Amino acid sequence: MTRILGDLTPRRRTLTYREAGATRTPDALPAGYHHLRHSTPVGHGPADFRAAAEAVTTWRMHRATGARIRSAAGRAAPGVTVEVALGIGPLAYAVPCEVIWVPEGEHRAGFAYGTLTGHPECGEESFLVELEPDGTVRFTVTAFSRPATWYTRLAGPLVPRLQLAYARRLGRALARIAAG
Repeated sequence: MTRILGDLTPRRRTLTYREAGATRTPDALPAGYHHLRHSTPVGHGPADFRAAAEAVTTWRMHRATGARIRSAAGRAAPGVTVEVALGIGPLAYAVPCEVIWVPEGEHRAGFAYGTLTGHPECGEESFLVELEPDGTVRFTVTAFSRPATWYTRLAGPLVPRLQLAYARRLGRALARIAAG
């Protein structure tokens, strides 16, 4: 059954983990969590970078995978709450998150969001697009998470596999968007 949040303001829910912002340093993710890092090229050159950056920060990349997004804002910014719903019909499940940080710099764009109360996992995930010196546009998902409910604990090693599959799906969707 799909759960819909009545209010997307950050005051209504709290982060479910202490290490907010830890995805800023992907090589030093906190212990006690499953770690994910998936990186893939999605284009080449400044035009592809701009298209990819816009798609990531306006939720278009997530929507292109079939996810339904409900957000308190049209663009990712610290403090913005977002609800991501995956699945179809009665099998859809919506999870609440809050944007924790956005990168700085003209060759980096994206955001990281953290889990709020009511999310079946506990942790943070970042979605970054970078324009590398050789012109490659690279998309990277970095995350740390652990189960927050009995059913995600029961799912065991299936959850990290699903997270990796979704990161790959996001990369493919972003490559299609960047290509025009």
